[in-house]
Amino acid sequence: MSFILNIETATKNCSVSIAKDGQTIVCSELADEGYSHAEKLHVFIEEVIAKAGISAQDLKAVAVSQGPGSYTGLRIGVSAAKGLCYALNIPLIAIDTMQTLASQAGVTDGKIIPMLDARRMEVYSAIFNSDLTVEKAIKAEIIDENSFQEYTDKLYFVGDCAEKCKTVLTKDNFVFLENIKYPSAQAMSKISFDKYQKSDTVDVAYFEPYYLKDFIITAPSKKE
Repeated sequence: MSFILNIETATKNCSVSIAKDGQTIVCSELADEGYSHAEKLHVFIEEVIAKAGISAQDLKAVAVSQGPGSYTGLRIGVSAAKGLCYALNIPLIAIDTMQTLASQAGVTDGKIIPMLDARRMEVYSAIFNSDLTVEKAIKAEIIDENSFQEYTDKLYFVGDCAEKCKTVLTKDNFVFLENIKYPSAQAMSKISFDKYQKSDTVDVAYFEPYYLKDFIITAPSKKE
């Protein structure tokens, strides 16, 4: 049996799960507007280990969201994951935040576009096929009425950008799954187990989150 601890802190959702052979058996998470990661993460880690009826020494690996996402959230999650891996002498697995989010769509047709909010009409996005293979790599972009117009098959949008993006993305083949706002550690289980079986791990000492290039920030206009 392979127990893996999954940690997802790239967004407002502080999420931790224990998976057994790729199946989530317990998960604790909280999506808090105030970003409670620093207060909740280690509590959730202890909680899921206890609820799973195992000890930390039973873990075979720790998987952590690699980004993109919140700078502070990612740092907190990665630091905790590294500490556990170092103390327990187990491997660290890095999971693409966008793949986790896309996997929550659960669709069998069309394409999935996970989007995470940056600011104004700016987002981090990627495009996945329904089998979760990558159609278009992660990028930072500004969304307008011309975005994704070249696609004729059904596009499923997931993430926390629905409210601002659905006003400009109005084609009939665009579907917003508004109940899927944040990536969850529940959805990391199969991905992390697949990577564990392939020994697809990262160096505990040198791994850094994938923050993605920041948008250019312009100075606010002066008041009259």
